[in-house]
Amino acid sequence: MRIAVTGSIATDHLMTFPGRFADQLVADQLHTVSLSFLVDNLDVRRGGVAANICFGMGLLGTRPILVGAAGSDFDEYRAWLDRHGVDTGSVRISEVLHTARFVCTTDADHNQIGSFYTGAMSEARLIELKAVADRVGGLDLVSIGADDPEGMLRHTEECRSRGIPFAADFSQQIARMNGDEIRILLDGATYLFSNEYEKGLIEAKTGWSDEQILAKVGHRVTTLGARGVRIERAGHEAIEVGCPEEEIKADPTGVGDAFRAGFLSGLAWGVGLERAAQVGCMLATLVIETVGTQEYTLRRAHFMDRFTKAYGHAAAAEVHTHLG
Repeated sequence: MRIAVTGSIATDHLMTFPGRFADQLVADQLHTVSLSFLVDNLDVRRGGVAANICFGMGLLGTRPILVGAAGSDFDEYRAWLDRHGVDTGSVRISEVLHTARFVCTTDADHNQIGSFYTGAMSEARLIELKAVADRVGGLDLVSIGADDPEGMLRHTEECRSRGIPFAADFSQQIARMNGDEIRILLDGATYLFSNEYEKGLIEAKTGWSDEQILAKVGHRVTTLGARGVRIERAGHEAIEVGCPEEEIKADPTGVGDAFRAGFLSGLAWGVGLERAAQVGCMLATLVIETVGTQEYTLRRAHFMDRFTKAYGHAAAAEVHTHLG
């Protein structure tokens, strides 16, 4: 199964604030907020939602196709992804802009404040999926993640016109999109990804109820934080999958991307929705135990031991067939 993942390619600048953001906010002065946080450390990491998802899929051996735009500073990052099983042949390189950057501060309660510089990502709108499909011999699924908004709209419309199944995954871009744009991006999606908060925001902005949205997508996949994930289909009972026990909670950045990497890999393997969600939750657990979005390793024996403990021997036997 050939899966293309579109979305941002970026570097993450991650900082840690030892206090609580909530203690610094004055309720009646929020309209004039002016704050500076003295942070303890700075980690510069590889990131971007599409690159993060592809990295996880590469570790799982499913050879994802990364589709996005980066700057001329991408060479080292490209080599990293290539070494970890990602097809980077469809990345557009800008002649004038740097690769996008995400700057994020996490407080003691694991709340986050972040900013995102678009950079070369603005050129994602110039990428044609037909060229990607022709290069790799066709596409079975395109996951359309947070990216240049015009690029997201173009990829969605092209998937519809060419009959390519697609997954709608707005994540960070929901905040700047209006209801009309969100309606276009989700209508007809085979999968709609969001977390609980984004789920409510999608419904509020579109004016569509949960039932109306379920009638417009094949599957609604909602991540529930520490409670795992819920998968809904119109006319079917919801599937709920819990998370494996964490060994440590180091950094929540990239956990949602890791879940998607595991879930999409499960789809590529052809396992059922529940099993794919379990793989996603296991991979997400590895990421929350690590600082950075692509700093974790996948030791197969360790992965399978923890997967077995969380989901049982029958589930593990099916996954082990594909993971090897």
